[in-house]
Amino acid sequence: MPLSLPADPPTARSLTGVVPDMLAALSGRSPSLKPARSAVLMVVDGLGRLNLSARAGHARFLSGRMTKKDHARTVFPSTTATALTSLLTGTDAGEHGIVGYRVRIPGTHDAPNQLKGWETHGLDPLTWQRALPLLEREALDGRPVFVVSRPGYAGTGFTRAIQRGAQFVGADSLDDRVETAAALTGSHDNALVYLYTPELDATGHAHGWESDAWSDRLEAVDAAARRLEQLMPADVGALLTADHGMVDVPRHRQVLLGEGDALVEDVEIVAGEPRMLHLYTAADASGAVRDRWERAEGQRSWVLTRGEAIEAGLFGTSVAPEVAERIGDVLVAARAGIAYYDDREADKKAQNMVGQHGSLTDQERLVPLIRLGAFAPEA
Repeated sequence: MPLSLPADPPTARSLTGVVPDMLAALSGRSPSLKPARSAVLMVVDGLGRLNLSARAGHARFLSGRMTKKDHARTVFPSTTATALTSLLTGTDAGEHGIVGYRVRIPGTHDAPNQLKGWETHGLDPLTWQRALPLLEREALDGRPVFVVSRPGYAGTGFTRAIQRGAQFVGADSLDDRVETAAALTGSHDNALVYLYTPELDATGHAHGWESDAWSDRLEAVDAAARRLEQLMPADVGALLTADHGMVDVPRHRQVLLGEGDALVEDVEIVAGEPRMLHLYTAADASGAVRDRWERAEGQRSWVLTRGEAIEAGLFGTSVAPEVAERIGDVLVAARAGIAYYDDREADKKAQNMVGQHGSLTDQERLVPLIRLGAFAPEA
């Protein structure tokens, strides 16, 4: 392979270990978190550690609380569906099966969106996502478990796939979600509360993380985190983390795949997402497709066959056979500031996105892991 893949440091913390560590802290057994009576996991979709550091002046509270050790690495691909599933099951994609944003249902030509395709393509939340959700496990053991999120997410296939077992509490605004999460920890002992905010990610996709709009939204997140700590009882701990970071890709950096392009020759489905493509090829064509992509794009993207990706451990140390069938025959993960689009698709709205993620770069994979409340380090 001409380009070696980036390797995680041996001591790197994985997003898969965050919830188990919090649960250990509730029984006083965590190696890294102080004991707490209850805990809040605040997930800020799209808040990469490097993005946060670059805009520290717009997040003085969080930046002031973030030490050099306060970070983790999200999973691959660095996309919401995969990362949130890994966070809330404690497993990598090779085990839970959510291997990207859009992936093919084996034996078909359908490649549904893994956030919304549960409804449109009949994906079964109890079987397509293969791992036991940690929230369900804890609820069955008698722990009070809550999800505080936007009301529209209640009862969706993705919510059922990764958050079943928890009591869902909907709140429209971030301020209301913060107040609700804090109140739940005040009224329930030994509770775990998952608090989700998608607003920063949406702003980043629409305007880019380097935009004024993103900085304004970050200030609101910073204020919300401060307020959460103020409202929580003193014996409650909180962790703030994210599913992925973000890279801005302006229009002139988009790579458009058009009719007759050699890069789509023998490719039956272009799926995944713009910075991490799953290419599903015609029978026995994966080697030729990989070679064409390597020659054309190898200087600015990592190009691997399915087997190479599995052998490299990108989807975890173990990949179940039925999960392997969902992975593209060829994977293309951008390392430069580019994004790939299938320009043959009729709906081109996705090409309006500025902020992107999904690949292996530190900007996409490093996320903050900031300790608040009872979890905060000694001053």
